[in-house]
Amino acid sequence: MTQPLFSHRKHWAARLGTAPFLPMSRAEMAALGWDACDVILVTGDAYIDHPSFGMALVGRVLEAQGYRVGIISQPDWHSADPFRALGQPTLFFGVTAGNMDSMVNRYTSDRKIRSDDAYTANAEPNKRPDRAVTVYAQRCREAYAGTPIIIGSIEASLRRIAHYDYWSDTVRRSVLPDSKADLLIYGNAERALLEIAHRLGRGEKIGDIRDVRGTGFMVPQDWKPAENWIEILSTELDTPGVIDAHVDPYAMTPTGPTAQTPEGTAPVRIVPKAERLAARQELRARTVIRLPDYDQVKNNPVLYAHASRVFHLESNPGNARALRQGHGERDVWLNPPPIPLVTPEIDAVYDLPYARAPHPSYGDAKIPAWEMIRFSINIMRGCFGGCTFCSITEHEGRIIQSRSEDSVIREIEAIRDKTPGFTGVISDLGGPTANMYRMACRSKTIEQSCRRLSCVFPDICDNMVTDHTPLIHMYRRARAIPGIKKIQISSGLRYDLAVRSPEYVKELVQHHVGGYLKIAPEHTEAGPLSKMMKPGMGAYDRFKDMFEAASKAVGKKQYLIPYFIAAHPGTTDEDMLNLALWLKKHDFRLDQVQTFLPTPMALATAMYHTEKNPLKKVLGGKAEAVPVVRQGRTRRLHKAFLRYHDPDNWPLLREALKEMGREDLIGNSKKHLIPSYQPAGTGRQPEGTRAPRGGCGRTRSASGKPGSAKPAQTKAGAEGAAAKPAPGKPAPADRGRPPQVPRHPLSQRRGGGKSR
Repeated sequence: MTQPLFSHRKHWAARLGTAPFLPMSRAEMAALGWDACDVILVTGDAYIDHPSFGMALVGRVLEAQGYRVGIISQPDWHSADPFRALGQPTLFFGVTAGNMDSMVNRYTSDRKIRSDDAYTANAEPNKRPDRAVTVYAQRCREAYAGTPIIIGSIEASLRRIAHYDYWSDTVRRSVLPDSKADLLIYGNAERALLEIAHRLGRGEKIGDIRDVRGTGFMVPQDWKPAENWIEILSTELDTPGVIDAHVDPYAMTPTGPTAQTPEGTAPVRIVPKAERLAARQELRARTVIRLPDYDQVKNNPVLYAHASRVFHLESNPGNARALRQGHGERDVWLNPPPIPLVTPEIDAVYDLPYARAPHPSYGDAKIPAWEMIRFSINIMRGCFGGCTFCSITEHEGRIIQSRSEDSVIREIEAIRDKTPGFTGVISDLGGPTANMYRMACRSKTIEQSCRRLSCVFPDICDNMVTDHTPLIHMYRRARAIPGIKKIQISSGLRYDLAVRSPEYVKELVQHHVGGYLKIAPEHTEAGPLSKMMKPGMGAYDRFKDMFEAASKAVGKKQYLIPYFIAAHPGTTDEDMLNLALWLKKHDFRLDQVQTFLPTPMALATAMYHTEKNPLKKVLGGKAEAVPVVRQGRTRRLHKAFLRYHDPDNWPLLREALKEMGREDLIGNSKKHLIPSYQPAGTGRQPEGTRAPRGGCGRTRSASGKPGSAKPAQTKAGAEGAAAKPAPGKPAPADRGRPPQVPRHPLSQRRGGGKSR
């Protein structure tokens, strides 16, 4: 039985009360009457006391249980002195890179350093090191040797086993041996963090805490929690099984009811299903799966793909088994995933007394992530979509954890009453997805035994409840709050779920779309879509028809902004060409596009590294080959297909189309994809070509009419130009922009961009 989150007896320091902000200096500690911190949280982000920012959330959760929590934000990592700023914690250091993986935060998909950091005051870059968790943990150890160090949040969570690292183009070890941390907490940390804090507070040694779900640690190779534990090699789970011989219908051996039961044999007992399930669960609870060692997956792509497959199959808290993986003379041991929070627990987390503002030490500095999130509300966690390029499921899990409607309404009222600059507009009411709120499996028993990687691919599971009624009711109640003028829905929308509820689409279109709605088909072709685990374009077309009909019914001109991804594993040049032709046919011009960025531990990253498909069995000669785009020119080409209208891309596209035998798509009419001429000052001028008469320095719009050579803004729908932003307004945001400000910073989505 899982202990309720806040049912522990509070630590003695609860008598000291609540801090207006968690202290970042000794002076603030003294003002609170503290002589020391029990827990010091080290983070690579600026400290913003808001539940969408990880360190603020876990800090307030610990404070609610009576612990004195201090924050060291973005310390200078070149020495240990900044890590001594608050003194030695009485219990432990909690270390995180911040709301994003530090490598995703600092580098683009082309491995170029970004010029700004949305989680830093005034967007100042270079305020955190590469692989920040490892560096910070090492500095904490140097500052106070012997103090327990616990690492967590997105970077540690996604690097908990051996993983492919795109930036070094190598398979790296788990972050545990590199950081020398005592414990790693992965996924949603609240339940594990409180249990560990209370046990340390009672005097238990951190090296003895080995039974908490959602944690990882280093152990000797022969270590087991108890003698009755069973170890299984992962390779035994992913190989073709023995094929039993068919029964010979002409055999004369008696079988069935006429067969004689040998004397002394006990009669067959039919075991009830509940008893079988209980026995299976008890066995799983004392089973560990041994993944191939680090040295094996480092040198063998097939074993890496196999390890990734097994790792993802062991992700359901209801049936996951412990995992272990050798790293030299020791093993990384991962306990099963944490039990998701139930609604009263997640309500209590979000109802804590957050200041809902950046720490006063930042003064008037602008922090872009805060500016974007300050008027938005997270209503749920998790995603059962299972998109292979997305990291939500590896971190938050597939089980949806929803807040109550009352809790969400209280937060809207708090924003209205307490947040400076509020104009009556809630910028988002969502989370990892816009419309998975309160969706769950019809049966808890089925949910706990399920091994599917996605509840919606290749089709929506028959056991999944897709009722949008609770969400519709919340929208209506939220709109009725005095002082609320508009509630926008900006989180990624799962349109394949939305089409199941025409009432929801009508509600969304009539009240919560501000001219544009961003959705993510990601591609048009079956090959890459199957490797993404995304629905086909049929679902997009159905949603588009419903969206346009609902908009027309209320006299609004509103447009869909589709997002696509270039160079995803499983994508060929022909796939990208077909996508470009689809874009031209529908008169879309994309301002910014994203090239696939392999983030640690995602299934698509395993495809990229191994060129094998871990969605299917990979051992025993069963591995399916996956085409992968690695070369810089091909990656640029795939990106260029998405921006076929940009003259700077025409030389590259001409070369590629000729190589593909598709010169018929080069010409100066509406039926051609790109023109045969090159405007002056763009791209490189091909020899023997010139612009048509009257066309010097001009190009043609997607509709064939003369237009500026400057790429147009994103256009949507058959009306095309009608979808341009109004004068003075910015172009619609595109998920392909550098992934600096995710809508819900607690999650990691394809490097921070939306993934729906």
